[in-house]
Amino acid sequence: MGDRHAPRKNRIPPERKELIKQFIAQNEIHSAKDIEDALKNMFKDTLQEMLEAELDTNLGYEKYEYTDEEKDNYRNGYSKKTVHSSAGDFELQVPRDRNGEFEPAIVEKGEKDISGIEEKIIRMYARGTSNREIYKQMEELYGVKISPDMVTAITDKVIPQINEWKNRPLDDVYPVVFVDATYFYVKDNGVSGKKAVYIILGINEDGYKDVLGFYIGEAESAKYWLNILNELKNRGVKDILIMCADGLKGLPEAISSAFPKTEFQRCIVHMIRNTMSYVSYKDRKELAADLKTIYGAGTEEEAYNNLQELKEKWLPRHVSLQNWENNWNEVSTFFKYSPAIRKLIYTTNAIESLNNSYKRINKGRRVYPTVQSLEKCMYLATTMITEKWTQPYHNWGAIISEFRIFFEDRI
Repeated sequence: MGDRHAPRKNRIPPERKELIKQFIAQNEIHSAKDIEDALKNMFKDTLQEMLEAELDTNLGYEKYEYTDEEKDNYRNGYSKKTVHSSAGDFELQVPRDRNGEFEPAIVEKGEKDISGIEEKIIRMYARGTSNREIYKQMEELYGVKISPDMVTAITDKVIPQINEWKNRPLDDVYPVVFVDATYFYVKDNGVSGKKAVYIILGINEDGYKDVLGFYIGEAESAKYWLNILNELKNRGVKDILIMCADGLKGLPEAISSAFPKTEFQRCIVHMIRNTMSYVSYKDRKELAADLKTIYGAGTEEEAYNNLQELKEKWLPRHVSLQNWENNWNEVSTFFKYSPAIRKLIYTTNAIESLNNSYKRINKGRRVYPTVQSLEKCMYLATTMITEKWTQPYHNWGAIISEFRIFFEDRI
């Protein structure tokens, strides 16, 4: 029997399918090279229409439009101009006006390299502007429609940059690395579902943050994490002093295999949230204060003793703190350090803040049409976020000095 649902798979909207058919027929496309040439011509034609639309706005009337009103300025033919774009060189016919007042914005006077037009579209895409909004803004600004294929073709130009970024060399040592996941909706065979994006954020020896990589999709397991950690090693990472993460399945085991000397710190904030989620509202304030006696203790011994007392206290109210004891080796790493390092590693706030930035930038996109479109958006958002990271982590001088004492033979 045939699959009754097969027609839904990779369905193309009828309007777009008709546009593609016309595009193929009009451009006599028989190969990938033909598509590339046709898109180049489309880019040229679009720019030409933008120039015409700008002059219409400047003069206050369209070409061949009849009006009884006396005109102060008129069209005055064209001048040829060869321009360079990332799609190649081509010739434009720049419209002129009789008074010489027309100053085109899309291709400015004296401008020979217009690859910046593509950069504008890519920046709009990076800021979370949907394809629909890009078309709308370009139409409102210049009076022409940018085809979906053109926007896709332009933003696809970042794919080689993504591959280069994913394989770039990394530092030998990272004092602290954070790992966390964020989630986006992506279509797969026409069905929308959640995809996890795992983010690796490092702090280097100079105290600067850097996104070491992001990874879309597979289920958490020791094998999956070991593949990622081995990739970091292949890109030059020889040592990680402390890794901070929530309870990602299989990650501690993978760390002990790939970086056996690395200390693992489980996120205390996540531990608190997980415990509080099973408590009635009236008990939350009291429990929050009690939990602080664990992670706020001066020593590990004091913290563990407080944990045992709290287990007895909250057991009659059916509140379990067994998760803290079961994960004590991963929870208690930070106790031997000063408050400055404790503040840095006992919570994954640094990477949660990064994830919030990804969400904020991409809030205009509720569902991604493909995994590749999500990857493009993640990369472009990463470049926007990280270009603002111009200062080292607060109080880094004292922190790195302490790290050099604790890890004297490794940093």
